[in-house]
Amino acid sequence: MSDGPNIARLAAPLADPARAGMVMLLMDGRARTVTELGAATGLTKASASEHATRLVDAGLLAAARQGRHKYLRLASPAVARLVEAMMTLAPPAAKGTFGPRDPALREARLCYNHLAGAMGVQLYRSLSTRGFLAHGSSGPDLSPSGRAFCLALGLDENDLAPARTPLCRDCLDWSERDYHLSGRLGRLLLARMETLDWLRRRDGNRALTVTPTGRRAFDQAFPPVAPPL
Repeated sequence: MSDGPNIARLAAPLADPARAGMVMLLMDGRARTVTELGAATGLTKASASEHATRLVDAGLLAAARQGRHKYLRLASPAVARLVEAMMTLAPPAAKGTFGPRDPALREARLCYNHLAGAMGVQLYRSLSTRGFLAHGSSGPDLSPSGRAFCLALGLDENDLAPARTPLCRDCLDWSERDYHLSGRLGRLLLARMETLDWLRRRDGNRALTVTPTGRRAFDQAFPPVAPPL
C-alpha cells in the first residue's frame, strides 16, 4: 500500500451518478438546499440528504445553516478545479461529442467563481501572449504590465495585493481542452465583467449571457489569439 494521499477515498463519493450530479449542479458557485439538489437530481429529500452527508464527509461539499435551511456549496475552489479537470477526462455523453452540447455553455460559463468556456480560454491566451501573465514553475502570475492592464480595466490595487490565496491559477477547461484563468484574478475579472454588463448570470444555469456590447468590449480587451501549434 502507498503511503501517499488516499485518492480512492476522495474519488469514491463521486462514483455514484446522483452524487456526481449534485456536485455538478454546484459548479456555478451558488449554494443550494438539500431539497433543491434532490429535486434537480430526481431524489427524495431523505435520499438527497444521505448523499449530501457523504459528500460533506469527503470534504467535497461544505454545509452552512441559515434559519431553518441548510445550504450546500462546493467546499473550495480546489474542488471546482478537480471536477472541471475530471470532466475533460470523462467519456463523452454521446459518441463523437466532447464537452457541453449547449452552445451557450461552450461559449461562456461559470466554473465556480471564474469564467470558463471559449471566452475563458480566449482571456487566458490573450493575457499570456501579451506578457500580462508570467509563467513559471509554480504556475502563472501577474506581470507588471499585466497589473497595469488590470488597473486600467477597473480593478483595485488592494485586490491585486499579495494574499494567502494565489492571485492566478491554471484551470483546465472541460470543453476547450485548454487552460482558463482561476484564482483571485479569475474571480475579480469575472466580477468586473459582470459590473460592466459584459456578462450576465442565468438562474439555475452555469451558462453566462454575453451582451452584444460585452462581446465587442471583451474582444477589444482580450483580442483573440490562435492556439499554439
